[in-house]
Amino acid sequence: MTRSISELRSQRWFASSDIRGFAHRQRTQQMGLRREEFMGKPVIGIINTWSEMSPCHAHLRDRAEAVKRGVWQAGGYPVELPALSVGEVMVKPTTMLYRNFLAMEVEELLRCHPIDGCVLLGGCDKSTPGLLMGAISMDLPAIFCPAGPMSNGQWRGAKTGAGTHTKTYFDKLRRGEITATDWVDLESRMTRSAGTCNTMGTASTMTSIIDAMGLTLTGASSIPAVDSGHPRMASLCGERIVEMVFEDLRPSSMLTRESFLNGLAAYMALGGSTNAAIHLLAMAGRAGIALKLEDMAQMSAKIPVLANLFPSGTYLMEDFHFAGGLPALLKKLSDHLHFDARTVENRTLGEAIAAGECWNDDVIRDLDTPVVPLSQGRTLALLKGNLAPNGAVVKSSAADPKFLKHEGPALVFDDPGTMMRVLDDPDLDITQDTVLVLRNAGPVGAPGMPEWGNLPIPKALLKRGVKDIVRICDGRMSGTHYGTCVLHVSPEAAVGGPLALLRTGDIVALDIEAGRLDMRVAEDELERRRAELAPPRPLYESSFTALYQRHVSQAHEGCDFDFLSGVRNLPEPAIY
Repeated sequence: MTRSISELRSQRWFASSDIRGFAHRQRTQQMGLRREEFMGKPVIGIINTWSEMSPCHAHLRDRAEAVKRGVWQAGGYPVELPALSVGEVMVKPTTMLYRNFLAMEVEELLRCHPIDGCVLLGGCDKSTPGLLMGAISMDLPAIFCPAGPMSNGQWRGAKTGAGTHTKTYFDKLRRGEITATDWVDLESRMTRSAGTCNTMGTASTMTSIIDAMGLTLTGASSIPAVDSGHPRMASLCGERIVEMVFEDLRPSSMLTRESFLNGLAAYMALGGSTNAAIHLLAMAGRAGIALKLEDMAQMSAKIPVLANLFPSGTYLMEDFHFAGGLPALLKKLSDHLHFDARTVENRTLGEAIAAGECWNDDVIRDLDTPVVPLSQGRTLALLKGNLAPNGAVVKSSAADPKFLKHEGPALVFDDPGTMMRVLDDPDLDITQDTVLVLRNAGPVGAPGMPEWGNLPIPKALLKRGVKDIVRICDGRMSGTHYGTCVLHVSPEAAVGGPLALLRTGDIVALDIEAGRLDMRVAEDELERRRAELAPPRPLYESSFTALYQRHVSQAHEGCDFDFLSGVRNLPEPAIY
């Protein structure tokens, strides 16, 4: 289907000869544009999450200019629309609190302006799902332009990955294996350029999944942020979106259950972040696609980790790019993909990756030579039991194998401040068998479900050489981290979930192979504790956080807002 200019929604603003059309054209010319530069052309919105508080997106101003070049080249009229950055690290308590905010902003920016199609510029953890959730709900032609990973880090001859090695070296500092001077020197060595984390953290997990789902130019997710190929890719996004507008190629015409399953296959082979589970559930909800944690667990049981990348492996994202990137990985997953799924290039996934080739079989492994065999761990294991009736997840491929089945006494904390003050007490009563628990870290309780789940190993254990223990949290964990961390416990403690009933000393049983997470406490005792449970903390009464706490769903449902999830057909804005 090919549409004419007169059929485009922007023409409701620009084409009429009445006073409103006059005003729209007049004000556009106020910016120095000639009438011929925008009249009779598709209007392309460039949603840019650039911010000086988001170093991962520091280059996106330049990439917006590259997108504009492509739009002009193809005969469109580009307009840049700034949006909330949700860049990690600086935003507290968590960018997850604002993912839905970004999704709302994207949807409304597209709805209220004369936009025919959009290019979405982002890449840091919550920006990718936030941008896509808004675009899916608005359902205009859209293409995602990923920010790209930063360059490889190196310190004293060793590869260093952002996030992963921060945690590693901090533990070495606490053990006395490096000095305070070394620690300061590391600050300027690990993050060498603009771009997202150079490990298979949440950022690259999400952009790669979106790539596999066909919502980017094929292979775009693997291109390093400062590679000269990156602005060329951005320009191609600008050119392609103009064609998509005339083809009327919308998310609703591409996204199917099969395209989500393709994303899941890539997710598992990458050894991706547990955070992706929540974002995929939210995106599927916006698209009206049935997707559950059980679907992810089933895919994870079939596909081992093939990408030899930190934190599960030994390489970084730049190495992945030069090894062939995502197309090479997808070629090795051919038996698990739905090749008929459509992409933004208006071709099938099978056609899109046909030319993919792997140039380094150690970086991108084959199914019979995985980084982590399925018998030793999976990208995502689903757990249920009397501690997590609606589910919890664990990245068992990043766990110490001896903890895949474990029982031990709980040490429970209700807030991270108290926990941090206690953990380094040399007299703390804790062993490697102890199960460390932090609750009230979920979407309502924290609020926003921060990345508190990679609970620190107490200093007393670190000095004994302990590098992993079982940890449980109703919050999340950075995708750059590792360890036996059970996350996303649902329902969370703050809404009365069973985690609220757990007490220090209770025996916790973890069996990843059986998919179980239980506390060895009699049911009548749990009922007694439930009756004595203190009332929940009062909710916020004002600000966006008040809206968030009252309308956010639980982790197993994607933490979207109840009034935004699902396919919605809202009327176009009135123009008078």
